[in-house]
Amino acid sequence: MKLEELKTPAFLIDLPRLKANVQMMKDRARNQSVSLRPHVKTHKTAEIARMQTAEEFPGITVSTLAEARFYQESGFEDITYAFPITVNKLDEAAELTTKVKIFNILLDQPQTFSAVEAYGREHGITFNVFLKVDCGYHRAGVDPSKRESVQLARNLADSDFIQFKGILTHAGHSYHCHNPIEVIEIAEQERDVMVQFARSLREDGVDCQTLSIGSTPTAVHAPGWQGIDEIRPGNYVFFDKFQADIGSCQTKDVAARVLTTVVAHYPDHNQILIDAGALALSKDLGADHLDNEIAYGGVSGHPNLKLFSISQEHGLITSNDPLDFQKFPVGSLLQVFPNHSCLTAALFPEYHVVENNRVIDRWVPMRGW
Repeated sequence: MKLEELKTPAFLIDLPRLKANVQMMKDRARNQSVSLRPHVKTHKTAEIARMQTAEEFPGITVSTLAEARFYQESGFEDITYAFPITVNKLDEAAELTTKVKIFNILLDQPQTFSAVEAYGREHGITFNVFLKVDCGYHRAGVDPSKRESVQLARNLADSDFIQFKGILTHAGHSYHCHNPIEVIEIAEQERDVMVQFARSLREDGVDCQTLSIGSTPTAVHAPGWQGIDEIRPGNYVFFDKFQADIGSCQTKDVAARVLTTVVAHYPDHNQILIDAGALALSKDLGADHLDNEIAYGGVSGHPNLKLFSISQEHGLITSNDPLDFQKFPVGSLLQVFPNHSCLTAALFPEYHVVENNRVIDRWVPMRGW
């Protein structure tokens, strides 16, 4: 199928770019002797997850229990659910624990620990549990400098109904960086916080099996992972405008595109209307800490174009210079690389896999919570 035959907006995956991104992260993990447990929430497909994993490192990371069920049914047997478990999800987590060879959950609250332990005692089940650690992002996780964090880890390790798997963190504040130098500083902080906390636990007699870290910016730029056991990046398979803007990749590395049609010209306003709006691109503002002129994505091959406004189905493109409308005829196609490929991918019921400007396959992602 030719791109011109697709109904727009459509989500495109550039297969050669995707394969290159997958191999890049495999090589980085292998060269640094850490396990790669990719976060598959970016794409939510079995096809890409199989590309990301290897026989020696088959583990994946998910963000919802629906993802966990989907991947279990797709044959994956080593899954970490990397969102703090809630009491109303324990029935489902228990079922997955019995079906999946290795199924890990995580928590960071004493109350949640008590609920997990009580559930395990009542139902005769042992949960694999990570302790979530805050390495500086301040979104979730225990403070590793506090004594009560060590105590919570000890409670996990001492429970008869919990297998304490180790500590897990996410350096999400790497997305606030301006350049790779700043990302490297966060990557070193991420590593050092975890290594030091693990040392504190071991000195207190708590065995810490696995130190798990992960964000795409830090995974791309970290100079080393001494003391770390596994990394969990996810966005790297597609990358996006945000990652290119902060230096995690170059624009040419972005494997995700939204194909859109030029609908109308408005010369009086120096604007072009396209049929990709918020329900095709999301309203993620991207790296707005770098530039206060908001753009909702970049137009491939046309760095002078700015996607400055989106509503539900409409997108408006302009430029700081007068637009040459003849270059963008009504009915012609443009490709937009999104600010946030994870959110953008989640808006589409299917992905069109592209190689040499032809659609060669169609992948259907899972949905739901």
